[in-house]
Amino acid sequence: MLVYHAALKKHEGLDIDELRDWVIQYRDHLCHWFTVNDLNYLKRGGRVSATSAIAGTILSVKPILHVDKDGHLILREKVRGRRKSLGELVEHMEKFCVRPEKQTIFIGHGDCIDDAGILASIVEQRFAPKNIVVNYIGPIIGAHTGPDVMTLCFFGSEK
Repeated sequence: MLVYHAALKKHEGLDIDELRDWVIQYRDHLCHWFTVNDLNYLKRGGRVSATSAIAGTILSVKPILHVDKDGHLILREKVRGRRKSLGELVEHMEKFCVRPEKQTIFIGHGDCIDDAGILASIVEQRFAPKNIVVNYIGPIIGAHTGPDVMTLCFFGSEK
């Protein structure tokens, strides 16, 4: 998302120094919230214990995670059910997003286009952003999160 916006700024005429300053200013305001559908992939990566993965799977627990300003993966909460997890992503957007009507919001998914469409629809109805870009999550991130990962990225008051 940061590269996308930096490319737009370059197209608007920013020179390399102005572009560097813009990236430095906005990088700590890029909010990246996500949820996974299967805890076993987080278990394989050492993010959760085997017991937590088994219990969470049985109870349909979906973690709500984000990446902080230092690049650390932070568990913010746990909810039960996929629909609830998508709703919680939107709730976090409401808390932190700055002027969504002027933003291009990014939604990433791990081969769950229907859920991405649901999330995009909720974001569109609630915030009326300038644009929504829906993309697939790449194989590197997907290997850590598993299929059905859902991300919501936007610029906010803090990372």
